[in-house]
Amino acid sequence: MNIRFEQSGTKERNLAMELVRVTEAAALSAGRWMGRGDKEKADQAAVDAMRQALDGVDMDGVVVIGEGEKDEAPMLYIGERVGNGSPPQVDVAVDPIDGTRLLSLGLPGALAVVATAERGTMYSAPPGVFYMEKIAVGPAAKDVIDINAPVAVNLERIARAKDAQIDDLTVIILDRPRHQEIIRQIRQAGARIRLISDGDVAAAILAAMEDYRGVDVLMGIGGAPEAVLAAAAIKCLGGAMQCKVWPRSDEEREKFKAEGIDLDQVLTIDDLVHSNDVSFAATGITSGELLDGVQYFGWGARTSSIMMRSRSGTVRYIQARHKWRRGLGASQAQTAR
Repeated sequence: MNIRFEQSGTKERNLAMELVRVTEAAALSAGRWMGRGDKEKADQAAVDAMRQALDGVDMDGVVVIGEGEKDEAPMLYIGERVGNGSPPQVDVAVDPIDGTRLLSLGLPGALAVVATAERGTMYSAPPGVFYMEKIAVGPAAKDVIDINAPVAVNLERIARAKDAQIDDLTVIILDRPRHQEIIRQIRQAGARIRLISDGDVAAAILAAMEDYRGVDVLMGIGGAPEAVLAAAAIKCLGGAMQCKVWPRSDEEREKFKAEGIDLDQVLTIDDLVHSNDVSFAATGITSGELLDGVQYFGWGARTSSIMMRSRSGTVRYIQARHKWRRGLGASQAQTAR
């Protein structure tokens, strides 16, 4: 991976690093629930820890991508103010656990995720819109994808942009019945497929990373909030993403049309995050391809995180050791920077 040195000011660097401390806190709390089969308690542990950590961050933040509305607390709800109120003013997107089912079953790939961008620049899906059709790639193919083009055409363009053949490519896609047709088309075109059970934020990041060779493109239908979080990361990585609102039924399609939602509109990465000052952080909860999970010891724990900034293009991998302070139940990170 190319190492880049940031030229930005101290305040911006501190905000970006504080986001890592937020995701670390959520991961450390949620990781205790790995494999215990209780998604609700795992979610609550992650949310409580993330909310407390966010309150100490030097920012005036508003949650625009969260778990729900205020009456659904304890989730971090849309419109909630976070941070200590000092500048900068930012939109905040959170997913205390991306892959709650993965965590509850002890499966790989669960993450704690948070992203920020300048106030008013993050896309907020219309009420009732929960899913989007997506395609995401890294920098090499960012100018060639078209979500309206046939699968085979996109794969041919991506292969050409990467100086490869279609059968060299790997497509990552959620293992869902709704994807039967797109899977058939991918196989017919000759590309390889990696099916995942959950966690398409991590999958989109893997598809966009220049220094990761295991995945070339994300395709398929996933959550709308996850699309914005993924877009924030992909913007930092220099890749591209396109999305379209996806109705789950004919009834929902007609409802969206009646509400004036344009189902043909293609949302680009700039539509999803219209800012050039984006920060993204994630910490592994259970070990996966992107990050190692939390490891607990008698003396404390270890975490693995990734931090990105769009302005500089910097990507940092952070291994941290957290030593418990006797009697306080807190942790102190000794972070490798």
